[in-house]
Amino acid sequence: MAKAKEDFSIKQTKPNISSKNTTGLKRTHDLIEQMQFMFVKILKAKDLAGPDGPDTYNPYVEIILGNYKGTTKFFEKKSSPEWNQVFAFKRERIQTNTLEIVVSNKLVEVSDEMIGKVKFNISDVPTSAPPDSALAPQWYRLEDKNGVKLGAGEVMLSVWMGTQADEAFSVAWILDAAEDAGIGIYKGTLGNLVLRSRNSLSKNVDPMWNEDMMFVAAEPFEEPLVLSVEDKLNPNKEESVSLGRVVIPLQDKMKRKDNAAASAMWYNLERPEVAGENKEQKEVKFASRINARISLDGGYHVLDEATNYSSDLRPTSEKQKPGIGTLVLGILNATGLAVMKTKEKRTDAYCVAKYGSKWVTTRTILDSLTPQWNEQFEWDVYDLCTVLTIGVFDNGHLQAGDMAGKGYHQRIGKVRIRLSTLESNRIYSYSYPLVVLQPSGVKKMGEIQLSVKFSCASFIDTLQNYMQPLLPKMHYLNPLSVYQLDSLRHQAAFITSLRLSRAEPPLKKEVVDYMLDVGSNMWSIRRAKANYDRILELLSGILALIKWFEQIRIWKSNVATLAFHFLFLVALRFPGMILPTIFLTLFLVGVLRSIKRPRHPPHLDTKLSHVDTTNEEELDEEFDPLPSKKTGEVLKRRYDRLRGIAGRMQVVLGDMATQGERVQSLLSWRDPRATIIFLCFCFVACLVTYIAPFRLLIFVSVAYVLRHPRFRVGFPSVVQNFLRRLPARTDSMF
Repeated sequence: MAKAKEDFSIKQTKPNISSKNTTGLKRTHDLIEQMQFMFVKILKAKDLAGPDGPDTYNPYVEIILGNYKGTTKFFEKKSSPEWNQVFAFKRERIQTNTLEIVVSNKLVEVSDEMIGKVKFNISDVPTSAPPDSALAPQWYRLEDKNGVKLGAGEVMLSVWMGTQADEAFSVAWILDAAEDAGIGIYKGTLGNLVLRSRNSLSKNVDPMWNEDMMFVAAEPFEEPLVLSVEDKLNPNKEESVSLGRVVIPLQDKMKRKDNAAASAMWYNLERPEVAGENKEQKEVKFASRINARISLDGGYHVLDEATNYSSDLRPTSEKQKPGIGTLVLGILNATGLAVMKTKEKRTDAYCVAKYGSKWVTTRTILDSLTPQWNEQFEWDVYDLCTVLTIGVFDNGHLQAGDMAGKGYHQRIGKVRIRLSTLESNRIYSYSYPLVVLQPSGVKKMGEIQLSVKFSCASFIDTLQNYMQPLLPKMHYLNPLSVYQLDSLRHQAAFITSLRLSRAEPPLKKEVVDYMLDVGSNMWSIRRAKANYDRILELLSGILALIKWFEQIRIWKSNVATLAFHFLFLVALRFPGMILPTIFLTLFLVGVLRSIKRPRHPPHLDTKLSHVDTTNEEELDEEFDPLPSKKTGEVLKRRYDRLRGIAGRMQVVLGDMATQGERVQSLLSWRDPRATIIFLCFCFVACLVTYIAPFRLLIFVSVAYVLRHPRFRVGFPSVVQNFLRRLPARTDSMF
C-alpha cells in the first residue's frame, strides 16, 4: 500500500486569544491562549528555633500538591531565612483539594525532619487577574503533623490563581515542566581565536606584511590581543620558532565608528629564553619591535548567522538608536510531535527564538507529544529586512542514567518568519509544519502553532527604512573581502555558542549551530540543483518574451503580428508615450495582482528545496562533515561526480568567455580581414545614420526583422555568421 504523502503546508488557525483591548490598559499577553495557574510565593520565615536554640536549623520549604512537589533552596543555621521564590501549578492538572507548605530541616546523615507546615483548601484560593495588583503576602503560624499550631515559627507566603499575564509568571518555577525559561542572552567575548598572516616577502631582518587581520571582540574587552612573530623553519611544514611576542590590552585602544585611519604604534616584542642547562627557569628578554595599527571598529556589523536570514543589521556602535516598531511572538503549542527518546518513548520539547542579539527559550514540557507553552516574547525592530527564527528541540538534559544532563538536544524543526512579509498591526496565527532533513530524507516531526504581530511606531519611518543602505556605511567605505566576512562569521558563531553555553539557562552548541545555520555554505548537490532551477525560473520570463517575439517575427499569428506592427508605428509616431505606457502597465499589473496577493507568511517549500526528489547518496554527501569521514570507493565516486559537474560548468564558462572575446576581437586586428570588414561597416553606418532620420532607421530595422517568412531563408543571419568566425583566446590555452 502506497504511503500517504505528508502535508508540509502551513494552515491558518483561530486560537482562543483576545486581540482587542477593551480595558484601555497595555496588554502584555494578547497573542497566546490564557492558561490558569495556581501561584505560590514563598517569601521568608521567622522564629524557627530548634531544641538547641536559634540558628540551629537548616531550613527549606516544600510545596506539595498531590503528586507535584517543589522545593526552595536551603540555608545553613538560620532561623529567619528569606527565599523569595515563586512556584506555579497548572490549574487543569490539579487533582487534589489540599495544598501543603512544609518547612523542613535539612540533615546530612539522616532523613530531613519537618519543622512545621501550613495547609490550604484549593477552593478557598482567591483569583487575581491583571490589572489587579498582586495579592499581599501574609504570615502563617506553622502547625505540627497533627494540625496543632506551634508555639513559635511562622512563614510568610501568598497563594492565588492567575494566568501567564501575572507578573510572577516570568520568575516562577512551573512544576509540571523542566524550567529552561530564558530571558535575553547576548553575544560573547573574544575567544581563543588564532589568525595567521601570509609569509613576509622580504627575506631579511626587517620584514613587512601590510595585511589586515580582523577578530571578533565584545565588551568589556577582557581578553588581550597577542601578536607573535614566528620564523617558519620549513616552507612545506607548519613548524616554526617564535621570534617574539607582545600582549596588548584592548580596553584603551582607539574605537572607530568611521573610516578614520588608526594611528600606528611600535610594540616591543619579548622572547622567552631558557636559562641554564636544567631548563627550569625562564626569563623574558627584549627581542625586537613590531609596528601595527590596532583599533576597535564599531562601524561594522558582524553576521553570526547566514546572510539571507539575518536578524540584525545595525553597526555594533549604534545599538541604542530608536526602533521602527515592535515584534511580538506568541508560542502557543505543538501537535503530533515525533518520539525523540526512543528508549524511553518520550519527548521533552522546548522552543528557542532568536531575533537580533536577544535569544529566548520557553520552559520544557515533560513527556508530551502535544506540549502547550503559551508564552509570549517581544523585540524591538530596527530593520524590516530581517528574519525571526524559532526552533523546537528535545531536551537531552532530562535523559535518565549516565546520560543525565549530558544528552544531545535533538532538533525537531525550525520556522523562519521574514518581517517584511508581515502587514502592520495584523495578528498572524498559523500552524507551521516542523520539517527536518535527515540522511534518510525529509521528515515531518509535527506542527507548531504561532502567533506573530508587527506594530510600526511610524509609517513614514518604516517607508524610509527601505531607502537606507542595507549594511552599515563602513561596509561600503572600507569593504570587507569574502574571506574576511566568512572568517568573521565563523568567529562570531563560535563566540556566540561559547557565550550561550555559559548562560543561565545554557544552550547547547548543537542548538546554537542549528539556529545560526552553521555549515549552510557546505557543498550540496541538492542545493545546487535547487539554485539552478531558481535561475531558470528567473530567466523563464525573458525566455518567454523571446519566444513570443519569435512567434511575432515568423508571423505565426497574422492578427498578433499586425497588432504589433500597429503598436510599433504608434510608438514611433509618439515616442514620448513609451515610458509612461510601460510604467502604467506595471502599475495596473501590480494593482490586479493585489487581489490574489499572499495572505500568509512564506514557509519551507519542499519542492523548491528538492528534498522530495533527492536520493540517500546525495543526502549522505550533504551531511558528511569537512574534512570528510568517508574513505575509499565512496570518496572516489563522489570526486568523479564532482569532476563531471565541474567539467560541464567549465564548458559553459568557456563558451561565455569565447563569445565575449570574439566581440573584443572586432578591433584587435587579430583577424585583420574581419577587422577591415567591421571598420568599413562602421564608416558606412556613420554616414547612413548621419544622413537618414532616426525614426526612419528604426522603422526599416524593425520592418526587416518582422518581414514575412516568404522573404526570409532558414539560415543564420549575416551578423551571426560573422561573429562565429572571429578568433578567441582559446587558441592560446593548453
